[in-house]
Amino acid sequence: MQEFHLLATFVIIGATILAYASEKLSMEAVSLGSLSVLLFLFGLVPFTSPAGVELTPARLLAGFSDPALATVIALLIVGQGLFATDAVDGPARAIGKLGGPSGRRAIFFVIVAAGLLSAFLNNTPVVVIFIPILTVIAAQRNYPGFKVFMPLSFMCILGGMTTLLGSSTNLIAAGIAEDNGISISFFDLTGMGLMLAGIGGFYVLFIMPMMMRDRPSVMTRGHSTQGAQFIGEIPIAPGHPFIGLQSRSGMFPGILDLTPRLMHRRDVPILPPFEDITLSAGDTLVVTGTRKAFSRALAHGNAVTDHDDGSDKGDSAEDTTESPRPGPDYHLVEAVIAPGSRFAGRTIQLSGIRARFGVSVFGVQRKSRMARMPLSEIRLEPGDTLLLGGNLQQVMQLRGDHDLLLLEHSAEPVPQSRKAVIAISIFLAIILLSAFEILPIVVSAISGAALMLAFGCLTIYQAARAFDRQVFLLVGSSIAMATALQSTGGAALIADTTVSLLDGAPVPVVLSVLFLVMAITTNILSNNATAVLFMPIALGVAARLGASSEAFVAAVIFAANASFATPIGYQTNLLVMGPGHYSFRDYLRVGVPLVLIIWITFSLIAPWYYGL
Repeated sequence: MQEFHLLATFVIIGATILAYASEKLSMEAVSLGSLSVLLFLFGLVPFTSPAGVELTPARLLAGFSDPALATVIALLIVGQGLFATDAVDGPARAIGKLGGPSGRRAIFFVIVAAGLLSAFLNNTPVVVIFIPILTVIAAQRNYPGFKVFMPLSFMCILGGMTTLLGSSTNLIAAGIAEDNGISISFFDLTGMGLMLAGIGGFYVLFIMPMMMRDRPSVMTRGHSTQGAQFIGEIPIAPGHPFIGLQSRSGMFPGILDLTPRLMHRRDVPILPPFEDITLSAGDTLVVTGTRKAFSRALAHGNAVTDHDDGSDKGDSAEDTTESPRPGPDYHLVEAVIAPGSRFAGRTIQLSGIRARFGVSVFGVQRKSRMARMPLSEIRLEPGDTLLLGGNLQQVMQLRGDHDLLLLEHSAEPVPQSRKAVIAISIFLAIILLSAFEILPIVVSAISGAALMLAFGCLTIYQAARAFDRQVFLLVGSSIAMATALQSTGGAALIADTTVSLLDGAPVPVVLSVLFLVMAITTNILSNNATAVLFMPIALGVAARLGASSEAFVAAVIFAANASFATPIGYQTNLLVMGPGHYSFRDYLRVGVPLVLIIWITFSLIAPWYYGL
């Protein structure tokens, strides 16, 4: 029956890859379907290996508790914590300045820097470091997100090829080689690795972005509306951080992002330019700014606030500046005044919006030009867009209301800027503990995610949003297929068949074909599994041919790292899959050419480099 299980496993894997590539079914449906077929097959017709080990459903489902999967999910939650606290906004702005006004040049510098860093640190933490930075830079520069994250992953994989510490695969392969009497030092991979990384990097940076399909992303959707201007107010109550701020060149340079349009002092309006004015308690600034600017003002305690009917005076205009900053569950959302709305014609102060929904009005946006006036005096019109604030439960109460049409996709939490230092500290601790191998990355990542929640850097709801069910099902089902392939002898059959077919061929041909087979296998199994499986085989082939063992060891390491064609090939591919909104076909479209480029480059250079 072993032949039956072996053949069935090959058929299931082949059909699954075709289904992923066709995109006729969702990735979740294909993953769940392939897993169900495997469970049904090995449950209905049990399989026991020649060594007496049974392939049970528990072994097939073990992928859902795989440390790599747990690491990816935990790191996504940690990354969400960095966004929720605006912790990477400052570093991203500083790095983005390297490219000047060009978003493409800034992202180019960041990706190249990530690739260089991957040569000296494990590439997984490097990708974790740069995902939030690139997210912010791409959003600031209106650069398509889908052209950012996969190049980051691929460049870090290429950079990781160049030294012994660049990838866990390198270390595992070197350990097996050491057991066979072959020692690999830190820079033994550098010469060939730099040539492969240089040629592959040129493709990743200049050719691959042109091959990628356009798609909407969270960043581009957010950016499309971030330029819209709302009008709001900042009442300068006692203790406000703006007290003592002096005007300069007609403006207040300390008020970032928000633009003062009018100032009221003891009910006397003062229009810009503001000359020789020092803000004091009791002043009111009428300001305009983007939704992002209002969000930052709230996060930093520079409260922009609403005027309502006074029914809930504890959170009204004067009191808001002295209240605590919004918690992690506090959201800003946009809602439109509907035609025939009961709020049309009312001023914001007397609208009763807070009394009815419990939310605050922080700004209003109107298509036509709006006169400069205090927010409390603006009469609402159909079509006006209000910027509202409240906890998630209050915001969701607006669903289905016929007077205020909730733009649900616009709901975003206010950044917990005061906890940015905590978030950065947790993030750096994860990186350092993992990079210096003090703790396994799975331990530090899960602990970091728990600390993000414990310190209030993000809520459970935000953490759940970071969880990507596509990644979860894809990894779980892929590990099940890899387990079946190895248990039934399919992986060993591929290796043995390759070696037998190459019997009598010249050494460069043997090396090239073996490299290609390993490069294909690493995208179906995993890079570490491929290195473990093929290293003894490659060393045996080298000994039989009397060829340089160094060349065959290098072939195993570089081929096992050529995991560009599928998201399951390497952990960093999974990390960028969610932020980039990639499909399985995207990896095939741009990853297969890179695998071929690495294979051809190695096949042409290796005989000369290793003196074969």
